[in-house]
Formats: sequence, structure tokens, C-alpha cells
Amino acid sequence: MGITNLLSAGGIVMIPLLFFSILVGALIIERIRFWVKISNRQSRIVEEVLKLYRQDNVVSALEKLKQNTDLPIARIFLAALELEEANPEEFRLALESEAQAEIPLLKRFQNIFDTVISLSPLLGLLGTVLGLIASFASLNLGDVGGTQTTNVTGGISEALVSTAAGLIVAIFTLLFANTFRGLYQRQIALIQEYGGQLELLYRRHYERDNKLGVRS
Repeated sequence: MGITNLLSAGGIVMIPLLFFSILVGALIIERIRFWVKISNRQSRIVEEVLKLYRQDNVVSALEKLKQNTDLPIARIFLAALELEEANPEEFRLALESEAQAEIPLLKRFQNIFDTVISLSPLLGLLGTVLGLIASFASLNLGDVGGTQTTNVTGGISEALVSTAAGLIVAIFTLLFANTFRGLYQRQIALIQEYGGQLELLYRRHYERDNKLGVRS
């Protein structure tokens, strides 16, 4: 069954469902590319930056971060490391503030996914109601088995197709939305872990420099 035939069989509610499916498909592709980019590079960049910072090579660590500012963790680290003469408390606040600023990017499009998940079954249900209304409107008890039977079966077909389409769009969207939600939660945990490691290193350097009479 082609798209045109499917739209015709499902009734008017198939138009917004088709729009939802195209929209969700495009957003899913964008989110997959985003998470693949982070997964492939983030751990390696963080390990290199922390290693350079342990070696007191702050300049190289900053350069490495500036080369990877498309990664959220790099922007978080830069916001803290670029502070001048910050004490450990100020350093921690800078990490936390920038991490909070990155959350909307990590959760991007989640509200759209949730909206589609909620609306698609309702649109399918609306199509069911409209199809049944059309079936009963064309039903003539005195002409059972006659020419009106085609209109009755057509209305029932519309009801079933629209319901199935709404459920398919909702299930498909829910699958990816939950996957992205899991990746977001994992990313937040990693940001806290990496941020804690950098904060600990900074605190050690700060205390060491203070003992030597040098402000970092």
C-alpha cells in the first residue's frame, strides 16, 4: 500500500500523523549523530586533558579543550579552568553552573518526543471515532448486504488504519525517546564523575601552590 493509498485509507488524521513521523525521523537522526559524536570522542579527550593537568601542563590542557568545544564536557572544563585565581569553591561553582547550562542541549527535542508520544494515539483514536461515525452514518438497516455495505466497511477500515498508524508512530517515538533519555542520564553521571576528578586535581594544585606561597 503506497503512501497516497494509506493516507486515503486512514482518513484526515493521517496527515498530522505523517507530519509527526517525518518530524520525529529527522530529530532522531540529529540525536543519533549527536550521541555518536560524544561517545566516540569524549572519554579519550577527557583522559588526555586530565593527564596533561596532572603533569601541570595547563596550557596544553586548555588547548586540547579549545580544539574540542563541540563537546559539552570540553565547554564545562573550559568554563572552570579559564577562571583567574579561583579558589576551589569558585572552581566547583563554575563547573556546576556550566553543567547546568549544558542540560538543555543534552535533553534537546525531548519535549517534542513526549508530545508526539502523547498525541499520536489520541489522533489514532480520533480517526477510529471518525471512521465509526462514517460507518454508522452510511448504515441502512433496510439495505443490509446492498450498496451501503461498501461505505460501512470503508469506515471501519479507516478506523483500524488510523488507530494502527497512531500506535506505530507513538511506539517508534517512545523507543528512541527512552534510548535518548538513558543516554542523557548516563552523560550526566559521566559529567559529575569527570568534573569531580578535575575538581580534585585543581584542589590539590591550589593547596600545593598555597603552601609554596604561589597563587594559582
